[in-house]
Amino acid sequence: MTLVFNMAGQNPNGPEGDDAVVTKTRTRTQRPPMYKVLLLNDDFTPMEFVVHVLERFFGMSHAMAFDIMLTVHKKGVAVVGVFSYEVAETKVAQVMDFARRHQHPLQCTLEKEE
Repeated sequence: MTLVFNMAGQNPNGPEGDDAVVTKTRTRTQRPPMYKVLLLNDDFTPMEFVVHVLERFFGMSHAMAFDIMLTVHKKGVAVVGVFSYEVAETKVAQVMDFARRHQHPLQCTLEKEE
């Protein structure tokens, strides 16, 4: 965005006869794109494990984690959080690593929020 100001108190026909004009460019910062972290249903990961993952990695209460686990179970997928790319990527890696260490096929992924 460019703003144009006429120098107040200046002779508009200054020494060269031109208007004195100052331009100032302002840069607007944009918010970074956000990413949804998605938890996917499978037929093998115990529901209790999914609730534990939601509580541990997403800071949810037991009741909220239980509700989201049911959504994943019934609909096949649920958004479990919206974060900047770096945070979303870290959450996905943590969940996937934790699931593998406990020998569960739980899937977690991310996608850009529209």
